[in-house]
Amino acid sequence: MTDMTDKSRVLIFDTTLRDGEQSPGATMTHSEKLEIAEMLDVMGVDIIEAGFPIASEGDFAAVSEIAKRADRAVICGLARAKAGDIERAWEAVKHAGRPRIHTFIGTSPSHRAITGMTMDEMADSIHDTVSLARNLCDNVQWSPMDATRTEDDYLCRVVEIAIKAGATTINIPDTVGYTAPAESGDIIKMLLERVPGADEIIFATHCHNDLGMATANALAAVDAGARQIECTINGLGERAGNTALEEVVMAIKVRNDIMPYHTDIDTKKIMAISRRVATVSGFPVQYNKAIVGKNAFAHESGIHQDGMLKNAETFEIMRPEDIGLSETSLVMGKHSGRAALRAKLENLGFSLADNQLKDVFVRFKELADRKKEIFDDDLVALMNTSSGRPLEGELKLESLRVVCGTEGPQTAEMVLSIGGERHEVTATGDGPVDATFNAIKKVFPHGARLQLYQVHAVTEGTDAQATVSVRMEEEGKIVTGQSADTDTVVASAKAYINALNNLVVRREKTAPA
Repeated sequence: MTDMTDKSRVLIFDTTLRDGEQSPGATMTHSEKLEIAEMLDVMGVDIIEAGFPIASEGDFAAVSEIAKRADRAVICGLARAKAGDIERAWEAVKHAGRPRIHTFIGTSPSHRAITGMTMDEMADSIHDTVSLARNLCDNVQWSPMDATRTEDDYLCRVVEIAIKAGATTINIPDTVGYTAPAESGDIIKMLLERVPGADEIIFATHCHNDLGMATANALAAVDAGARQIECTINGLGERAGNTALEEVVMAIKVRNDIMPYHTDIDTKKIMAISRRVATVSGFPVQYNKAIVGKNAFAHESGIHQDGMLKNAETFEIMRPEDIGLSETSLVMGKHSGRAALRAKLENLGFSLADNQLKDVFVRFKELADRKKEIFDDDLVALMNTSSGRPLEGELKLESLRVVCGTEGPQTAEMVLSIGGERHEVTATGDGPVDATFNAIKKVFPHGARLQLYQVHAVTEGTDAQATVSVRMEEEGKIVTGQSADTDTVVASAKAYINALNNLVVRREKTAPA
């Protein structure tokens, strides 16, 4: 368990790999989960919720491996209020230096109706399942799901039962993002005042952003006495997402005058992990996203620019370097060497082994031949595009030629490989992208529906790289794909192919045993 003698310390509980991955289309591979977990650990996250071990063999394997590899963070596995779930979670996390079991049950009237339990039956179940978890592990977290819509008296009753049964952390979830900041704080205050033993455990807050108040709700709970915030990188999560780690951490850091708390997060690592999570999840960060958005430190209006030139603090309450954002811009070109590229990428937050650098350097040279000026954002896009992993039966674009005319359909001539086997195909469509997607579908027939196709320029100019994001749905399974290239149609083809590769992974995960 964590020593909380420092009452100003706020623990950061990251659930990117569990709640964040539940975002439709955000499924990560095993290796990607291990990579993100390592970055979270190095960053200083106190507790990493690595997954839901009972959900699948893949989830169990990822949680188990993360538990074995973790250096300092507590590794947590989620479990429903069922003996099988709890025992499976323990099997996954038991090899961690600091394991935790997190078990939950929905306590609001609507959730009780789903379970068919009476209040008394649910109370008995909470006692039994928390006791079971505590017998296996001395670090147990319990959550009354939809706590913020649970009757006050019943919430106090079940929290007391969980504490007596051995829970060391009580998490209060705003599961549907319904609560306002004043209510969030009042719930924590009520529990601390009314529940016996409440001052001996840690209260946590878990907020969703459906009404845009997740960060405010989390900070209000801390102000009321909670000392653990559950959050995700980039606010990734179901529906409108979760409390964003970068927002609460930087809010506490910047406004320490009115929020006299602190975390152990190394804020200079924020941008690197934000970019990586955006890539592996396929969820680009919106330009005006707080802290990590592309425009978070951009100034266009004349008044703002004049103020920035005279004194940066006029319009910036944080320094870009505080979150690991490089202030440098154009320094790379076709004559830049491997050592310079490595140094530049490290400055941008990317750490590469020699074999990875070799691959990236080849891609960098290819880009430099097509693009005269290489900006920081170009390198970030290059890293994100070149970070794929080999798959059995993987689709790969070998070549693409598109013929466009002012009249009639457009034509795409493509060479696509599937598991190393080359296929040549020609298709037409209503525009070059439509023709390209039709060509891919000819070689790899599927029933997935294209839900989103989005293009944005990485940098400025006619030779700018375009980053393309696609989202596809097949029988309830949602996948995303992303790629960047100076040719928008090529970027579109690669993004579409990446989504199909992710769809193959999802099919395998959900296939019956």
